[in-house]
Amino acid sequence: MMIDTENTESTTKNKKIKMHTQSLSKNYGSVTALHPTDINVYDGEILTLLGPSGSGKTTLLQIISGLTSPSSGELFINGEVKTHTPPHLRDIGVVFQNYALFPQMNVYENIAFPLQMRRLTASDIKKKVNNALEMVGLAAHGNRFPHEMSGGQQQRVALARSLVYQPSLLLMDESLSALDRKLRESIQLEIKKIHRDTGTTIIFVTHDQEEALALSDRVCLMNSGRVEQTDTPENIYENPESLFAADFIGISNRLDGIIESDGFLQTAEGKLPVPAGKSGISSGSHAALIIRPEYIRRIDSPGLLSGKVTDIIYAGPESRLIVTLNKGTVLTLRQPAGIPLPQPGEIINLHWEMSDSRLLTH
Repeated sequence: MMIDTENTESTTKNKKIKMHTQSLSKNYGSVTALHPTDINVYDGEILTLLGPSGSGKTTLLQIISGLTSPSSGELFINGEVKTHTPPHLRDIGVVFQNYALFPQMNVYENIAFPLQMRRLTASDIKKKVNNALEMVGLAAHGNRFPHEMSGGQQQRVALARSLVYQPSLLLMDESLSALDRKLRESIQLEIKKIHRDTGTTIIFVTHDQEEALALSDRVCLMNSGRVEQTDTPENIYENPESLFAADFIGISNRLDGIIESDGFLQTAEGKLPVPAGKSGISSGSHAALIIRPEYIRRIDSPGLLSGKVTDIIYAGPESRLIVTLNKGTVLTLRQPAGIPLPQPGEIINLHWEMSDSRLLTH
């Protein structure tokens, strides 16, 4: 399914830029952790920096927070240069992976700490802390200590402490990675609700693609110290711009081949049509056809391809069919619950709409 990228671009053009970088880079000796990088973060959005280990996402976050100095480039927050501004003067909140709560302080005192450092009055501190506790659903837990709380509750305290002084920008570094799946999903919903209620601009770092797609207004996918693609979750999933993006985000079926003079893709499994608008790729170019599992259908009549069902994986509301084609290519299909499943070893016909595929050159 194709997403309207022009509409996506026009939407972001009308938004105020909260933070942006210009050719920001970081070298550690001969190793480049972050190549010159330009990104915009818009006011009131959740932008997720997504990528595998070593992709540069944490390095970029550390530079934004002021914990690491860049080797080159500039950082702007609210239009002001903040490249070498000390961390405590950047008006940024940070939620670390380990929460970094003070064990000797109770919940109320932990949340009050940044307000005390800013020398607010006792009455203002009390009001803001109580509001923050209410916001994260811990109004009755102000007297408890971190060691008396679950991981999810500690996460909420860390979030409240980072938001209580209303920072211009909130950074979250792998903040949910220590939580189990159900609790992580619950906290994701809470973060989205708090974001809606406060309008805080958030930069979230994760290696978890599902988390990035669920939380973000936009996703900045990073690879080997470079930005691979920045887009909405829908567009980065449906219209990946590179083979890395297609492979890293979700499950992709990939058929490699060479573009022939008639515009078709010649693969090991046979000649396949390509999506409209891609026929202009020059003959002889190496390319890959990408199809998501949910867009491949089983049909009774001959389809684009056929193959043998080699495995069926039950996953609750759906089953995943693993199909091996004649020349050994393995494809994955998603089939909703309630539809009769084929038998292992059965030969099935496969079809998809060209508009649901993506052609990417190597």
